[in-house]
Amino acid sequence: MNRNLEQEFVDLLDKNQNLIHKICRLYTTDEAAHKDLFQEISIQLWNAFPRFRGDAKFTTWAYRVALNTAISLYRKKSRDIDTTYYNQDICKFEYSEYNYEEEEQLKLMYKAVHQLSDIEKALVFMYLEDKNYDEIAETLGISEVNARVKMNRIKSKLKKILNP
Repeated sequence: MNRNLEQEFVDLLDKNQNLIHKICRLYTTDEAAHKDLFQEISIQLWNAFPRFRGDAKFTTWAYRVALNTAISLYRKKSRDIDTTYYNQDICKFEYSEYNYEEEEQLKLMYKAVHQLSDIEKALVFMYLEDKNYDEIAETLGISEVNARVKMNRIKSKLKKILNP
């Protein structure tokens, strides 16, 4: 990969790493697993970046890669992450610590969301990120109508979990 493309990737990842942190927060329950998943998603994004054509926004593309990585890794029964080894010179962006203390008020919501299926988690995440249903549908590979129906069912499900 040429230097310009490499720098473009590092800049985009550095600018958008919070979306990766949020996905990691949805699919992990401790800091070590969070860091492992963050690293694996970053590597998958790096490996896929040469094929990024810019047809969609970088964030839409990154959501798809990150969610697919998280879902495929955490569907495994063992929940162990098989990490991919990479040349450390490639990733030159600075990892920013994710402050769990700032998330305390969301603890109950995250606990409820952890009870959802992988696809439901992805849909809730994108909904909370103020993505429109068209973008949610495109990222998840479902119809817009299906995304709306699923979201309504998830809202009902979360209400039952939070208010038994």
